[in-house]
Amino acid sequence: MVNCNPETVSTDYDTSDKLYFEPLTVEDVLAIYEKEKPEGIVIQFGGQTPLNIAAELEASGVRILGTSTETIDLAEDRGRFRQHMEKLNIPYPKSGMASTLDEALVIAGDIGYPLIVRPSYVLGGRAMEVVHDEEMLRQYVAAAVEISPERPIIIDEFLENAIEAEADAISDGADAFVPAVMEHVELAGVHSGDSACVIPPVSIPQKHIETIEEYTREIAIELNVKGLMNIQYAIADDMVYVLEANPRASRTVPLVSKVCGIPMARHATQIMLGKTLADLNLKRRPVPHFGVKEAVFPFNMFPEVDPVLGPEMRSTGEVLGMAGNSGLAFFKAQEATKQGLPTEGTVLITVSGRDWASAVEAAKRFDDLGFRIMATKGTQEYLASQGIQTELILKIHEGRPNILDAIANKEIQLVVNTPSGKESTVDDSYIRKAAIKHKIPYITTTAGATATAKGIAAYRKERGTVRSLQEYLADVK
Repeated sequence: MVNCNPETVSTDYDTSDKLYFEPLTVEDVLAIYEKEKPEGIVIQFGGQTPLNIAAELEASGVRILGTSTETIDLAEDRGRFRQHMEKLNIPYPKSGMASTLDEALVIAGDIGYPLIVRPSYVLGGRAMEVVHDEEMLRQYVAAAVEISPERPIIIDEFLENAIEAEADAISDGADAFVPAVMEHVELAGVHSGDSACVIPPVSIPQKHIETIEEYTREIAIELNVKGLMNIQYAIADDMVYVLEANPRASRTVPLVSKVCGIPMARHATQIMLGKTLADLNLKRRPVPHFGVKEAVFPFNMFPEVDPVLGPEMRSTGEVLGMAGNSGLAFFKAQEATKQGLPTEGTVLITVSGRDWASAVEAAKRFDDLGFRIMATKGTQEYLASQGIQTELILKIHEGRPNILDAIANKEIQLVVNTPSGKESTVDDSYIRKAAIKHKIPYITTTAGATATAKGIAAYRKERGTVRSLQEYLADVK
């Protein structure tokens, strides 16, 4: 095993016969390859970095086991990937690739705003942004490093208010097996690594789950994937769109393996070494419990950073909560992140105008649970129009006592605050930073607020028992 991450070296030193603590560069991998003279190398378990150097390694005579470098390049090349989606008749958001500002403006005009813009071949959604108008696009291109014909930027249609889902699959090139579909808690626009997700899905209709499974199989076979693959989907206006396909293990593979009781990495490795899915005799089994993945963020280490979630990944790890119902699994996942949820007290709700309507469900649930609700002027007026009474609290520029005073005095046990967009992000980032400073749980999406209220309700109703993973998996028949 070649691993340049000191944090994981401490946990995987006995996973392999030899562990090389070297950078993942072509030169270093080739040096190890020449010394060890292996049958070949597996690049699917290392995220994006090994995929980026796969073609160079192969050109240097290294045998790549499993999915070919041709497939890797096809999945990364938006234009070629789109052609295959059209061939399979699978819906795909409108997109284009631009090497200059003029090209970007033409593509944006064809697709229409809002857009999601990013460099090609990126890691963790780095430099990815939701662009709402031409001025923002011009700023993005001006700031973009290395925009060129070799390194174009990718411009995609942004599906607003879409539910995001993803599927991990094991494929042998002729068939594919999908152990589970995961539903994201946050709506599309938050990086999949930062979004909480639930296995099995709780609000996606069965017809869409079946569509996702079918599309995943079709794409894996079309791209001739041998080993693991992760595909991201968005469900908007009762239609399933494919967002992207990654011909590698994703960070959710260990979670799916634990929740479903299927050792995906082991099976994928057997396929890379020549077995077929038929040899493995894998069967899809209903999962009678729920697993919730939650991201762990480092914001307490960076007091000046605004902890808002977006297309650029900001989490540094993840945890898993398991229980008999999705609400309790969510609550347990929050406990595991060390940001435990309150079961009573006061919740502050202050959200941007575009989020007022979607905040109503969460506010109603907190009200039903007996929480005292404080809200800022605009949010309070909207919630009052929907029949939810709240107490007015002042923003920092409106006088005292204000939100900062209430947070510092521990009068608030939970903060729900969504950013107000580019006009006033600076205006309310102090709320989120204050919550972190005073160790008060905070939520920056209305979908997350609703899931939180459901989790607190589930925990109050049934504390749940501690069960080992083996006990959970014994129930999977």
